[in-house]
Amino acid sequence: MTDRQTDQIIDSIIRVFADHGDEEYLGEPVTMSEHMLQTAHFAAEAGADEATIIAALIHDIGHFTSDHGAFSMQDTEDKYHEHAGARFLQGHFPQIVIDAVRHHVAAKRYLCAVDQSYHDGLSEASKHSLNLQGGPMSDSEQEEFAASTAHLDQILLVRRCDDRGKVPGLKVAPLETYLPMMRRVLTAATG
Repeated sequence: MTDRQTDQIIDSIIRVFADHGDEEYLGEPVTMSEHMLQTAHFAAEAGADEATIIAALIHDIGHFTSDHGAFSMQDTEDKYHEHAGARFLQGHFPQIVIDAVRHHVAAKRYLCAVDQSYHDGLSEASKHSLNLQGGPMSDSEQEEFAASTAHLDQILLVRRCDDRGKVPGLKVAPLETYLPMMRRVLTAATG
């Protein structure tokens, strides 16, 4: 990837934050940018590597790159934002970032199946979207997900940080703080 291509993908992510960051985050008490920045904050706080932190930062980008639009509490069908996000990032970011974006919904379904306290701790909006996304995984789905998903630990960390990133008024680092890290992750993907 050339420097120009790296600049273009970073600029497109900045535009997503600028154009949609102040929107409500899916029935939660934070905006979209607050949610994504908090998710990255919690990943960094947990000691995650840079690629996982960037995955946490942009895990929900598919809400804005999907043809189906963002989720709402009135939805009766899933909009598969995780797949839209992974497609948007494909060819630019390393596989760990793409996998974390692609599988963060499956990770919620998995964690709900293996940990009742995790399920019980979900917000009402997250429980609503869980139902649209297929509910907790069956035993066979759990086994397949755990056995066949590369970067499982990082993906589960992104998921847990995703669930924590809903704190009204929490002060965290702004997007600009993550841009040098994003550039390093992008460069490493093509280096």
